[in-house]
Amino acid sequence: MPRTVTGPTDRVIVVGAGLGGLSAAMRLAGAGREVTVLEREDVPGGRAGRIELDSASGTFHIDTGPTVLTMPDLIADAFDSIGEDMADWLELTPVAPLYRAFYPDGSKLDVHANVDEMAEEIRNVIGPEEAAGYRRYVDFVSQLYRYEMTDFIDRNIDSPFDLLTPNLARLVAIGGFRKLAPRVREFLRDPRTERVFSFQAMYAGLSPYDALAIYAVIAYMDSVAGVYFPKGGMHAVPQAMAAAAEKHGVQFRYGTEVTRVETRGQRAVAVHTADGERLEADVIVLNPDLPVAYRDLLGRSPWSIRRLDYSPSCFLLLAGSSASYSQIAHHNIHFGKSWKGVFRELIDEKRLMSDPSLLVTNPSHSDPSLAPDGKEIYYVLFPTPNLDAPIDWRTEGPRYRDEVVRVLEERGYRGFGDAIEVEATTTPLDWEQRGMERGAPFAASHSFLQTGPFRPRNIWGENVVFTGSGTQPGVGVPMVLVSGRLAAERVLGKDPLYRSRALR
Repeated sequence: MPRTVTGPTDRVIVVGAGLGGLSAAMRLAGAGREVTVLEREDVPGGRAGRIELDSASGTFHIDTGPTVLTMPDLIADAFDSIGEDMADWLELTPVAPLYRAFYPDGSKLDVHANVDEMAEEIRNVIGPEEAAGYRRYVDFVSQLYRYEMTDFIDRNIDSPFDLLTPNLARLVAIGGFRKLAPRVREFLRDPRTERVFSFQAMYAGLSPYDALAIYAVIAYMDSVAGVYFPKGGMHAVPQAMAAAAEKHGVQFRYGTEVTRVETRGQRAVAVHTADGERLEADVIVLNPDLPVAYRDLLGRSPWSIRRLDYSPSCFLLLAGSSASYSQIAHHNIHFGKSWKGVFRELIDEKRLMSDPSLLVTNPSHSDPSLAPDGKEIYYVLFPTPNLDAPIDWRTEGPRYRDEVVRVLEERGYRGFGDAIEVEATTTPLDWEQRGMERGAPFAASHSFLQTGPFRPRNIWGENVVFTGSGTQPGVGVPMVLVSGRLAAERVLGKDPLYRSRALR
């Protein structure tokens, strides 16, 4: 059995109301624990936050974190743990198409979750052989998901020996430990399909030329299982989770910053707040970025944390606009001519993209209530190096904002700059100031030696547990939700009969 905390577990303090902390809090409350969540902001959500930008025409409600929601059964699973039905708290709508991909040759490709619909799209845009290759690719990533989810994602791992299961042999047999890009090309020969079904490696902080093929499971979650959008925006997810948790006895204290965890030997006994309070607990769950939690809250910096390499960061432009663009969908990926070069520049050379690939999300496309009547919201993400790069974002930020607008207008968003009514930008320096190590919102990269049993464990000492993207299983909304359940299992133990909704 996986290791669990020792000693009493009646009173639990969760530091941080991000998605991982909320997932853990709900499960712990459902198991009868007395749970208090301390959150330094005035609302739940963590990275899945929101800003309100006022203009003469009204207020724009803009998500500041993840915009792509997949695997909603993992959210429903958290509601199940307290006897609630997610549908009573959250309204999710499928996004169709999942993405619209634009290519430098002027072509575009809509990505659909339905395999037949996607195969027909590929047949019409590229040809029948590529459509047949896509069907084989779906079979491959579906196998990856089945073999990985149970043994490598949806469980606590204490040792590399925990990976010695029949599914490990199955992953080896289907080529899961070969490089991702060459494996994808065995199914998808056209550069357009190759790009749209392998760019997800960026979420793991790796180039598809360096990532292992097992990371194609992200493409399964992203492009086969479907993409959804909550009414009210992505921030509606943590709002709903917090409200349901509060109904079941979880106490939330917003505007409360934890400054340190008091320990006696290997046991945590209390947390201290910026207001001078000392709050005792039997178990402490830490949701801040794991290396930051170690350094700033536990006062420790073990080698296992110091050694980590981090994913690229991103520059984010959030804009409330009077312009609409009929050619775009909810999520839009614009690929530059360079592909391999993008990853070389960002990861190896640690410099800004010379030929950008970028994401533009238009949330008001699916939920017009997020913007004033007749207005639109644009969430524009440009990958950048993290703060290991010698870039001074205090001076580079304003210049790069103008570069982002220039590229957008060049890629078909005519008049984008002049149509902006309100805006906010986030640079890697801003991400760091919000508590993300190296200014990397995608946390430590998922290289082989930073994955599974080699990723920082979610338990320290006798009774401290971590949740979030910095620990197992890793980055992305689905993984963070799973991390909350794994953190709860470190406290409660695992029911041997339990299977999450994602596996049913």
